[in-house]
This record gives sequence, structure tokens and C-alpha cells, in this order.
Amino acid sequence: MSVKYTQDHEWIQTEGDAPSVVGITVHAQDALGDVVFVDLPEVGRSYNAGEVAGVVESVKAAADVYMPVTGEVVEVNEALRGDPSLANTDPLGTGWFFKVRLADPSQLDAMMDATAYDAFSQNA
Repeated sequence: MSVKYTQDHEWIQTEGDAPSVVGITVHAQDALGDVVFVDLPEVGRSYNAGEVAGVVESVKAAADVYMPVTGEVVEVNEALRGDPSLANTDPLGTGWFFKVRLADPSQLDAMMDATAYDAFSQNA
């Protein structure tokens, strides 16, 4: 299992050939505050890396959720839609946003690992 991070504060977890799981980072949910609404992408739709795939709204702000890789959304987290606070209480677990089938796994090579992301988010 591997987890990579984007400069837009999303994480993507890959494990073999299984669809990759995408969510927002602890840093992102800290900056947003209490999440009150999520707009998740459409299952079956393909996105390019960097394209807006959803929205997360909090009591303080709304923020776009970007597709970290090019691929097709194969599942969304319906539990998160029903209880958006999962993005705050467990952003790296039950608060995941969607699963994507990667079109080009080599795109992961350009993303940050946990150490690099921690350093990046300290300066963000």
C-alpha cells in the first residue's frame, strides 16, 4: 500500500490493481474547519489530473477537491455524503471521498510522499 499527496492537499492511496482511494488531508480539514457538505463526483465519469472533481464546504469556506490523477471514478463514499463531518473526524480513513481507476499509474511518481508533504504543509 502506498499513499501520495498533492499540493492541493489531497491524498491518494494505492494498493496493487485495486481502485485508488482519494480524500483530503488532515491539513486541509484543519484549514477548512467543520465540514458541513460535500459534493462528490459522478461514478463512471473520467477526469484529467487537476480537474475539479468535487467540493467540500465548511462553516468557514468552500474548497474544490481536485482529481489527483487521470482516471475514472468507480465509487463515491455515500457515508461521507450522509455525514460530512467524517472528513474532520477521520480524513485519512472513513472520511475518504471517492475511488478512482488510474489511467496512468506513473502520475503517482510526481506526487509527494508523507515526509515531503509534511514539510510542504508546514510552509503552506
